[in-house]
Amino acid sequence: MANRHQHVGLLNYGRAARFGCLAAGLTLWAVSWPATAEDWPRWRGPNINGISTETGWQSRWSGTGPKRLWEAQLGVGFSSFSVSQGRVYTMGNIDDTDIVWCFNATNGQVLWKHQYPCSAKDPNDRPGPRCTPTVDGDRVYTVSRDGQFFCLDAARGTVLWSTKFTGDFGAKAPTWGFSGSPLIENDWVLYEVGAPGASVVAFDKKTGAVIWKNGDDSAAYSSLVPFEVGGQRYLAQFPKDAFVVRRMKDGSEVARIAWKTSYGVNAATPIVQDNRLFISSGYGYGCALLELSSTSLKELWRNKNMRNHVNSCVLWQGHLYGFDESELKCLDYKTGEVKWADKSFGKGSLMIAGGTLIVYSDRGKVATVRPSPDRLEQLASAQVLTGRDTWAVPVLANGRLYCRNLDHAVCLDLTSN
Repeated sequence: MANRHQHVGLLNYGRAARFGCLAAGLTLWAVSWPATAEDWPRWRGPNINGISTETGWQSRWSGTGPKRLWEAQLGVGFSSFSVSQGRVYTMGNIDDTDIVWCFNATNGQVLWKHQYPCSAKDPNDRPGPRCTPTVDGDRVYTVSRDGQFFCLDAARGTVLWSTKFTGDFGAKAPTWGFSGSPLIENDWVLYEVGAPGASVVAFDKKTGAVIWKNGDDSAAYSSLVPFEVGGQRYLAQFPKDAFVVRRMKDGSEVARIAWKTSYGVNAATPIVQDNRLFISSGYGYGCALLELSSTSLKELWRNKNMRNHVNSCVLWQGHLYGFDESELKCLDYKTGEVKWADKSFGKGSLMIAGGTLIVYSDRGKVATVRPSPDRLEQLASAQVLTGRDTWAVPVLANGRLYCRNLDHAVCLDLTSN
């Protein structure tokens, strides 16, 4: 259960501000902010597109790299970070015990942690949780790799309600574990449960009561994406063997296309712009741009120029930036044509903040890149962590950059050179 204010050997470097023990529920604020600051409360950010509007942070730095504010041991896992109201949330696993962490964003103090038994074992030795916590007001939602779904008090870490997909819905966990992040839609929280008759389930976000459940598709590793066309709300789902569009109001199916990939690995989050949807999968499968009509999906183009294995692209000014397996690429969104490619980052991840790409390599190097279809223009880079398969997406929020490897997190100050 939650244990507030417990320290776990944090290494703190030049803290921007210091806080003592804080009363539960107190909002934490930093001493200074970039020109336009922004929280990052869920997977892929406020608009679920991997883009932050934050400006005023430093995209260039000296050869020694950005200033380190704090570091923390998390336990093994591939969860990214959510940042809200001065708190940072992520997940890890130590000795087959999952831990949902809540840190002070400024100095790395552990505000609370929620623990429960969960095997970290993975078929390919990539252990631990994958879900990125979703913060909604005073609550945070998390999912373990074996399908334990928790609604926690965001300030204290106490359990408000919970369910287990395998026991309560008869779901079967995907081979590499449940990986998607919970989706908030008004008074609901939704998840791809992957059970018969409950492929997607909408829960009352305050009580956990089931609002609706629908579909029979097995879960893959992607996250649900909401969107609107013609005043109607829809849900993009990327399950094991298909891509599906559902009505938000009840989960009923609108359209689908077959998308059967090797090992059922559909992991990248769909990208939606108006009524067009971009999807991509690895293992040599490829990508496609689809157009939604009232009853069907039309394929505008399909090729193998972008094969997202574990991480998603971002769409910026008419171009897609992402990792085609182990190669960073830029594609024309309308045609799928490759504009440039670069192999120096391996199989990494990225986000955009204030019009600049933040790229994180699969060996712990972070770089800033000016997004352009003409060429890759690197602005700065630094080796911030060691290890292999550093696949968790970096997060910039309020002038601080959060990165992790398998079991270690670092917070970097990007407000000064």
